[in-house]
Amino acid sequence: MQTLIRTTVFPCYAPEDRATAAALAEFLERGADVQVMREEGEMRPGEDLVSKARDARTADVALVLFSRNSIPPRWPRAQWEDALVNEPREEGVRIAFVRCDDCNPPAVLQPRFELSGLRRAGLREVKRWLRARGASWTPPEEPRDLDHAGYLEDLGIALADRAGVSTAAGAGLAYEFAREYREDFDEIFRLECGGRSMAALAGDLATQLGLRLEGELDSNLTRLADFCGPRRFLFLLEEGGADFVFGGRCSTLLVEEPGPPAQGEIRAAQSALAHADAASDWDEICHQARTGRRLHAMPDG
Repeated sequence: MQTLIRTTVFPCYAPEDRATAAALAEFLERGADVQVMREEGEMRPGEDLVSKARDARTADVALVLFSRNSIPPRWPRAQWEDALVNEPREEGVRIAFVRCDDCNPPAVLQPRFELSGLRRAGLREVKRWLRARGASWTPPEEPRDLDHAGYLEDLGIALADRAGVSTAAGAGLAYEFAREYREDFDEIFRLECGGRSMAALAGDLATQLGLRLEGELDSNLTRLADFCGPRRFLFLLEEGGADFVFGGRCSTLLVEEPGPPAQGEIRAAQSALAHADAASDWDEICHQARTGRRLHAMPDG
């Protein structure tokens, strides 16, 4: 199975903030492609945030957790500026700061995230900053319903904060979720599943992914699962598709009522060939067959 190298994150924190650091680490590892060096980041006797921040540069990203337990009552700028500002900038190290309670850290230290009480919004902000990317897929324009707010948060917990499977009654809610949480996913893929075979769905998804499938259905599905599993994808499966769910780090939203028909060469070709009969336009059938063969022969992206 294909694996991806995960970003390493080094949290710098006081022993009294161990529970906060653990909750943050678990949240980030569920929803982002990161490995949190939690044990290494805890301050030992004789250590402080300055020394820990320097240790953190062995990782890809440093997170400095501010609290009444980690910030001394008097903290002159000369003590922390090099370790927290100048050296990371000179070495190109990504560093961010997290306020865990009502302490008063230096305002110049940015970006800073608010995590008092382990606010879910704060956790998501840290995760999105770490990911520094989001899905590019644009949902079809559907009327937006303000009543979706509560449902969106439920879907965010079930699908964006971790890998999972959930259900939406209609496409409007699904598309609104995709708009609001696109930063939590590497990419979003929509598949119209009603009345379509597993082979057709596999071909559709492979085209969207830029993959070429050359084997039988079982081996093609295995290849798709191996490719998708390590990645933080969101799949919108409209009107069915419960058997077309990948595990790993992917999330899937089963949409009971589909949205407008998707446009695309592969979809048009599959539809034309699936419904071809003696009365069909032979020239159009040949055109769609050539289209399918061309898409099938495209090199992997």
